[in-house]
Amino acid sequence: MKKKHPILLGLTVLGVLLGLFLASIWVLSYFTSREDSFWGGEKIAIVEVRGVILDPQPVVEKLVKLRKNEKIKAIVLRIDSPGGGVGPAQEIHAEVKKAQKEKKVLASMGSVAASGGYYIACAADRIMANPGSITGSIGVIVESLNVEELLGKLGLRSVVVKSGKHKDLGSPLRPMTPEDRKLLQGVIDSVHEQFIQAVAEGRRLPLEKVRELADGRIFSGDQARSLGLVDELGNLEDAISLAAQMAGIRGEPEVLYPEKKRFSLFDLLIQDTVQRIVESLRESAPPLNFLYYWHLKG
Repeated sequence: MKKKHPILLGLTVLGVLLGLFLASIWVLSYFTSREDSFWGGEKIAIVEVRGVILDPQPVVEKLVKLRKNEKIKAIVLRIDSPGGGVGPAQEIHAEVKKAQKEKKVLASMGSVAASGGYYIACAADRIMANPGSITGSIGVIVESLNVEELLGKLGLRSVVVKSGKHKDLGSPLRPMTPEDRKLLQGVIDSVHEQFIQAVAEGRRLPLEKVRELADGRIFSGDQARSLGLVDELGNLEDAISLAAQMAGIRGEPEVLYPEKKRFSLFDLLIQDTVQRIVESLRESAPPLNFLYYWHLKG
Protein backbone atom coordinates (compact mmCIF):
# COMPACT_ATOMS: atom_id res chain seq x y z
CA MET A 1 0.00 0.00 0.00
CA LYS A 2 1.31 3.40 -0.96
CA LYS A 3 1.87 5.70 2.03
CA LYS A 4 0.46 9.23 1.93
CA HIS A 5 2.97 12.04 1.85
CA PRO A 6 3.20 13.59 5.38
CA ILE A 7 3.12 17.18 4.04
CA LEU A 8 0.04 16.48 1.93
CA LEU A 9 -1.63 14.79 4.88
CA GLY A 10 -0.82 17.74 7.13
CA LEU A 11 -2.23 20.23 4.61
CA THR A 12 -5.40 18.15 4.29
CA VAL A 13 -5.91 18.08 8.06
CA LEU A 14 -5.21 21.81 8.27
CA GLY A 15 -7.72 22.49 5.52
CA VAL A 16 -10.40 20.44 7.27
CA LEU A 17 -9.77 22.19 10.58
CA LEU A 18 -9.87 25.61 8.89
CA GLY A 19 -13.16 24.70 7.18
CA LEU A 20 -14.69 23.58 10.47
CA PHE A 21 -13.50 26.78 12.13
CA LEU A 22 -15.04 29.01 9.42
CA ALA A 23 -18.27 27.00 9.50
CA SER A 24 -18.52 27.38 13.28
CA ILE A 25 -17.96 31.15 12.97
CA TRP A 26 -20.74 31.37 10.38
CA VAL A 27 -23.17 29.34 12.53
CA LEU A 28 -22.36 31.44 15.59
CA SER A 29 -22.87 34.73 13.74
CA TYR A 30 -26.11 33.43 12.23
CA PHE A 31 -27.67 32.51 15.56
CA THR A 32 -26.44 35.58 17.42
CA SER A 33 -27.97 37.85 14.75
CA ARG A 34 -31.40 36.22 14.94
CA GLU A 35 -34.13 37.85 16.98
CA ASP A 36 -35.27 34.49 18.34
CA SER A 37 -31.76 33.43 19.23
CA PHE A 38 -31.27 31.36 22.36
CA TRP A 39 -28.35 33.56 23.41
CA GLY A 40 -29.00 35.97 26.26
CA GLY A 41 -32.21 36.84 28.04
CA GLU A 42 -34.47 39.86 27.77
CA LYS A 43 -33.97 41.99 24.69
CA ILE A 44 -34.79 45.33 23.08
CA ALA A 45 -35.41 45.36 19.32
CA ILE A 46 -34.91 48.29 16.97
CA VAL A 47 -37.39 48.63 14.09
CA GLU A 48 -36.57 51.17 11.40
CA VAL A 49 -39.15 53.21 9.51
CA ARG A 50 -37.16 54.99 6.81
CA GLY A 51 -37.94 56.99 3.70
CA VAL A 52 -41.27 57.59 2.02
CA ILE A 53 -43.86 55.16 3.40
CA LEU A 54 -45.39 53.38 0.43
CA ASP A 55 -45.22 49.68 1.34
CA PRO A 56 -46.08 48.96 5.01
CA GLN A 57 -45.59 45.20 4.78
CA PRO A 58 -41.89 44.91 5.77
CA VAL A 59 -42.41 46.96 8.94
CA VAL A 60 -45.72 45.25 9.77
CA GLU A 61 -44.19 41.77 9.41
CA LYS A 62 -41.28 42.79 11.63
CA LEU A 63 -43.62 44.08 14.34
CA VAL A 64 -45.77 40.94 14.23
CA LYS A 65 -42.69 38.76 14.65
CA LEU A 66 -41.35 40.80 17.56
CA ARG A 67 -44.73 40.94 19.26
CA LYS A 68 -44.83 37.15 19.37
CA ASN A 69 -41.27 36.80 20.67
CA GLU A 70 -41.38 36.47 24.47
CA LYS A 71 -37.73 37.47 24.87
CA ILE A 72 -38.40 40.89 23.32
CA LYS A 73 -39.45 43.16 26.18
CA ALA A 74 -39.35 46.51 24.40
CA ILE A 75 -39.37 47.88 20.85
CA VAL A 76 -37.74 51.11 19.74
CA LEU A 77 -39.18 52.52 16.52
CA ARG A 78 -36.41 54.47 14.83
CA ILE A 79 -38.32 56.81 12.53
CA ASP A 80 -36.60 58.81 9.81
CA SER A 81 -39.43 59.50 7.39
CA PRO A 82 -41.37 62.44 5.94
CA GLY A 83 -44.48 60.26 5.78
CA GLY A 84 -46.18 58.79 2.74
CA GLY A 85 -49.48 57.18 1.80
CA VAL A 86 -52.37 57.45 4.23
CA GLY A 87 -53.22 53.74 4.11
CA PRO A 88 -49.63 52.49 4.63
CA ALA A 89 -49.08 54.84 7.59
CA GLN A 90 -52.35 53.71 9.18
CA GLU A 91 -51.45 50.03 8.75
CA ILE A 92 -48.15 50.48 10.58
CA HIS A 93 -49.83 52.64 13.24
CA ALA A 94 -52.40 49.88 13.88
CA GLU A 95 -49.68 47.23 14.26
CA VAL A 96 -47.70 49.43 16.65
CA LYS A 97 -50.82 49.72 18.83
CA LYS A 98 -51.11 45.91 18.91
CA ALA A 99 -47.45 45.60 19.92
CA GLN A 100 -47.94 48.26 22.59
CA LYS A 101 -50.47 46.03 24.37
CA GLU A 102 -47.79 43.38 24.92
CA LYS A 103 -44.45 45.25 24.87
CA LYS A 104 -43.12 48.65 25.79
CA VAL A 105 -42.84 50.70 22.60
CA LEU A 106 -40.81 53.88 22.28
CA ALA A 107 -40.50 56.05 19.17
CA SER A 108 -37.11 57.63 18.47
CA MET A 109 -37.05 60.39 15.87
CA GLY A 110 -34.08 60.81 13.55
CA SER A 111 -33.69 63.82 11.27
CA VAL A 112 -37.35 63.78 10.12
CA ALA A 113 -40.46 62.16 11.58
CA ALA A 114 -43.15 64.29 9.99
CA SER A 115 -46.74 63.74 8.86
CA GLY A 116 -47.11 59.96 8.37
CA GLY A 117 -43.87 59.47 10.30
CA TYR A 118 -45.37 61.35 13.23
CA TYR A 119 -48.69 59.50 12.82
CA ILE A 120 -46.83 56.22 13.42
CA ALA A 121 -44.91 57.64 16.40
CA CYS A 122 -48.18 58.56 18.14
CA ALA A 123 -49.00 54.89 18.66
CA ALA A 124 -45.93 54.43 20.91
CA ASP A 125 -45.91 54.67 24.71
CA ARG A 126 -43.40 57.52 24.58
CA ILE A 127 -41.76 59.66 21.92
CA MET A 128 -38.16 60.89 22.00
CA ALA A 129 -36.72 63.36 19.48
CA ASN A 130 -33.51 65.20 18.85
CA PRO A 131 -33.82 68.93 19.54
CA GLY A 132 -33.55 69.60 15.81
CA SER A 133 -35.66 66.71 14.52
CA ILE A 134 -38.31 67.89 12.04
CA THR A 135 -41.74 66.66 13.08
CA GLY A 136 -45.40 67.63 13.10
CA SER A 137 -46.89 68.39 9.67
CA ILE A 138 -50.23 67.04 10.88
CA GLY A 139 -52.23 67.19 7.69
CA VAL A 140 -53.22 65.63 4.36
CA ILE A 141 -52.28 66.61 0.84
CA VAL A 142 -53.45 65.63 -2.63
CA GLU A 143 -51.65 66.84 -5.72
CA SER A 144 -52.91 66.68 -9.30
CA LEU A 145 -51.17 67.62 -12.54
CA ASN A 146 -53.21 69.07 -15.42
CA VAL A 147 -51.76 68.53 -18.91
CA GLU A 148 -54.80 69.43 -21.01
CA GLU A 149 -53.26 72.58 -22.54
CA LEU A 150 -50.00 70.78 -23.33
CA LEU A 151 -51.89 68.03 -25.16
CA GLY A 152 -53.79 70.68 -27.12
CA LYS A 153 -50.53 72.29 -28.29
CA LEU A 154 -49.36 68.87 -29.46
CA GLY A 155 -52.57 68.35 -31.40
CA LEU A 156 -53.79 65.62 -29.06
CA ARG A 157 -57.21 65.28 -27.45
CA SER A 158 -58.32 62.84 -24.77
CA VAL A 159 -61.43 60.71 -25.15
CA VAL A 160 -62.93 59.33 -21.93
CA VAL A 161 -65.84 56.91 -21.53
CA LYS A 162 -66.98 56.58 -17.91
CA SER A 163 -69.76 55.04 -15.84
CA GLY A 164 -70.42 58.18 -13.79
CA LYS A 165 -69.52 61.85 -13.87
CA HIS A 166 -67.05 61.53 -10.99
CA LYS A 167 -65.25 58.41 -12.22
CA ASP A 168 -62.34 60.47 -13.62
CA LEU A 169 -62.12 62.70 -10.56
CA GLY A 170 -58.70 64.35 -10.49
CA SER A 171 -57.93 63.45 -14.09
CA PRO A 172 -54.94 65.37 -15.52
CA LEU A 173 -56.79 65.53 -18.84
CA ARG A 174 -59.52 67.99 -17.80
CA PRO A 175 -59.88 70.98 -15.46
CA MET A 176 -61.05 70.36 -11.91
CA THR A 177 -64.61 71.61 -11.41
CA PRO A 178 -65.89 73.25 -8.21
CA GLU A 179 -67.90 70.08 -7.54
CA ASP A 180 -64.74 67.96 -7.96
CA ARG A 181 -62.88 70.14 -5.53
CA LYS A 182 -65.71 69.93 -3.00
CA LEU A 183 -65.74 66.13 -3.18
CA LEU A 184 -61.97 65.91 -2.75
CA GLN A 185 -62.05 68.35 0.14
CA GLY A 186 -64.63 66.19 1.88
CA VAL A 187 -62.38 63.13 1.67
CA ILE A 188 -59.36 65.15 2.80
CA ASP A 189 -61.29 66.53 5.79
CA SER A 190 -62.31 63.01 6.80
CA VAL A 191 -58.76 61.63 6.59
CA HIS A 192 -57.42 64.74 8.34
CA GLU A 193 -59.86 64.19 11.21
CA GLN A 194 -58.59 60.61 11.51
CA PHE A 195 -55.06 61.99 11.92
CA ILE A 196 -56.21 64.47 14.58
CA GLN A 197 -58.03 61.72 16.48
CA ALA A 198 -54.93 59.49 16.39
CA VAL A 199 -52.72 62.26 17.77
CA ALA A 200 -55.20 63.23 20.49
CA GLU A 201 -55.60 59.60 21.57
CA GLY A 202 -51.93 58.69 21.42
CA ARG A 203 -50.63 61.85 23.07
CA ARG A 204 -53.57 62.18 25.49
CA LEU A 205 -54.23 65.73 24.34
CA PRO A 206 -57.55 67.58 23.97
CA LEU A 207 -58.93 67.42 20.44
CA GLU A 208 -59.18 71.20 20.18
CA LYS A 209 -55.53 71.65 21.09
CA VAL A 210 -54.51 69.17 18.40
CA ARG A 211 -56.74 70.89 15.84
CA GLU A 212 -54.95 74.17 16.51
CA LEU A 213 -51.64 72.49 15.63
CA ALA A 214 -52.98 70.38 12.76
CA ASP A 215 -52.64 72.92 9.95
CA GLY A 216 -49.67 71.20 8.31
CA ARG A 217 -46.97 73.23 10.05
CA ILE A 218 -43.72 71.57 11.10
CA PHE A 219 -41.95 71.80 14.46
CA SER A 220 -38.46 71.17 15.73
CA GLY A 221 -38.12 68.42 18.31
CA ASP A 222 -37.66 71.06 21.01
CA GLN A 223 -40.82 72.91 19.94
CA ALA A 224 -42.77 69.66 19.76
CA ARG A 225 -41.79 68.78 23.32
CA SER A 226 -43.06 72.12 24.63
CA LEU A 227 -46.38 71.49 22.86
CA GLY A 228 -46.81 67.95 24.20
CA LEU A 229 -46.25 66.29 20.83
CA VAL A 230 -42.99 64.76 22.06
CA ASP A 231 -42.11 63.52 25.56
CA GLU A 232 -38.34 63.88 25.80
CA LEU A 233 -35.23 64.95 23.93
CA GLY A 234 -32.45 62.49 23.20
CA ASN A 235 -30.76 60.34 20.59
CA LEU A 236 -31.16 56.66 19.75
CA GLU A 237 -28.93 55.49 22.61
CA ASP A 238 -30.98 57.56 25.05
CA ALA A 239 -34.12 55.96 23.64
CA ILE A 240 -32.69 52.47 24.14
CA SER A 241 -31.81 53.27 27.77
CA LEU A 242 -35.30 54.64 28.43
CA ALA A 243 -36.93 51.62 26.75
CA ALA A 244 -34.90 49.29 29.00
CA GLN A 245 -35.99 51.28 32.04
CA MET A 246 -39.64 51.16 30.93
CA ALA A 247 -39.42 47.39 30.41
CA GLY A 248 -37.76 46.83 33.78
CA ILE A 249 -34.55 45.42 32.29
CA ARG A 250 -31.70 45.62 34.77
CA GLY A 251 -28.17 46.38 33.69
CA GLU A 252 -26.99 46.86 30.10
CA PRO A 253 -29.79 45.80 27.74
CA GLU A 254 -29.17 43.38 24.90
CA VAL A 255 -30.13 45.24 21.74
CA LEU A 256 -31.16 43.66 18.45
CA TYR A 257 -30.32 46.08 15.67
CA PRO A 258 -31.80 45.72 12.16
CA GLU A 259 -29.81 43.48 9.88
CA LYS A 260 -27.62 45.43 7.52
CA LYS A 261 -28.60 44.97 3.91
CA ARG A 262 -25.79 43.66 1.77
CA PHE A 263 -25.56 45.81 -1.33
CA SER A 264 -24.10 44.56 -4.56
CA LEU A 265 -22.27 46.90 -6.92
CA PHE A 266 -25.43 46.96 -9.03
CA ASP A 267 -27.50 48.13 -6.03
CA LEU A 268 -25.05 50.91 -5.28
CA LEU A 269 -25.12 52.15 -8.87
CA ILE A 270 -28.90 52.21 -9.36
CA GLN A 271 -30.31 52.90 -5.87
CA ASP A 272 -30.32 56.68 -6.15
CA THR A 273 -31.69 56.61 -9.70
CA VAL A 274 -34.58 54.30 -8.75
CA GLN A 275 -35.41 56.45 -5.72
CA ARG A 276 -35.61 59.55 -7.90
CA ILE A 277 -37.85 57.82 -10.44
CA VAL A 278 -40.24 56.57 -7.74
CA GLU A 279 -40.37 60.03 -6.17
CA SER A 280 -41.06 61.65 -9.53
CA LEU A 281 -43.88 59.22 -10.30
CA ARG A 282 -45.38 59.73 -6.85
CA GLU A 283 -45.50 63.48 -7.27
CA SER A 284 -46.76 63.75 -10.84
CA ALA A 285 -48.61 60.67 -12.01
CA PRO A 286 -52.30 59.80 -11.59
CA PRO A 287 -54.22 58.35 -9.84
CA LEU A 288 -54.72 60.75 -6.96
CA ASN A 289 -52.81 59.83 -3.84
CA PHE A 290 -53.97 60.95 -0.41
CA LEU A 291 -50.82 61.50 1.58
CA TYR A 292 -49.71 62.08 5.14
CA TYR A 293 -46.57 63.60 3.70
CA TRP A 294 -44.21 66.53 4.23
CA HIS A 295 -41.85 67.63 1.50
CA LEU A 296 -39.70 70.76 1.39
CA LYS A 297 -39.71 71.63 -2.28
CA GLY A 298 -36.95 73.72 -3.72
